[in-house]
Amino acid sequence: MIDLHAHSSASDGTEAPADLVASAVAAGLDAVALTDHDTASGWDEAADAAGRLGITLVRGIEVSCARYRQSVHLLAYLPDPDEAALAGELARSRESRDTRLDRMVERMAADGLPVTVASVRAEVRDGATPGRPHIADALLRAGAVGHRDEAFARWLGDDSPYYVGHYAPDPVVAVEAVRAAGGVAVLAHPRSRTRTGVVEDDLVEEMAAAGLAGIEVDHRDHDDDARRHLTDLAAALGLLTTGSSDYHGTGKRNRLGENTTSPDVLRGIEERATGVPVLRP
Repeated sequence: MIDLHAHSSASDGTEAPADLVASAVAAGLDAVALTDHDTASGWDEAADAAGRLGITLVRGIEVSCARYRQSVHLLAYLPDPDEAALAGELARSRESRDTRLDRMVERMAADGLPVTVASVRAEVRDGATPGRPHIADALLRAGAVGHRDEAFARWLGDDSPYYVGHYAPDPVVAVEAVRAAGGVAVLAHPRSRTRTGVVEDDLVEEMAAAGLAGIEVDHRDHDDDARRHLTDLAAALGLLTTGSSDYHGTGKRNRLGENTTSPDVLRGIEERATGVPVLRP
């Protein structure tokens, strides 16, 4: 089984990269992709664990993008994270997320919610991409909520008075940066109504013209109609189709291996990549 979308504590997952790899082995996976938000900081730890535990590791990054306030997530597989264009976009996103986190926490604390900048920062692993899930974790630790989902429903959603946006590159710019870094760009959960909102077909077509290689079709946020539509769209545009869990540890209810990608598609991704290799035991 191949799962091409998972997060560690290098972004908003709850397991360290090595522990995520161990969980993938325990789940019976043959290959797993580490795709933390806007960072490759977990790659080395995950690679060491994958070598010890005998599992194939696909190194990736989930790049946060936006077009006219429409959030778009782009899975970048096997890019060189030090290539100038991609590294610059990722650094700008992380810096913006950093400032945004403090502003949100300050607004919440001013209204009496049990969070401080220090308590939220304590939830962020060194080198990790900070995000709203870390505020949720601080609220959880303070006893204000019982799960991350509750924190988002009450205080952390996009429509919350505490919400502050952050920089994210245009999705076409991001596709071009991933390609320049030798990576393979796959659009993540484009029909999710709970994560990014629906990404319209005309934007997918524009991204495909810029070099998008695939669409994540099999995802828990996609019902049967969405999967059929995306499968047809991918076929029309000549794109690969992937499936994955979008695992976050205990941070979300997604389970490793609940959706998977075929070996042929992984080979197709590997053949297109010139950034970094797939790591096999």
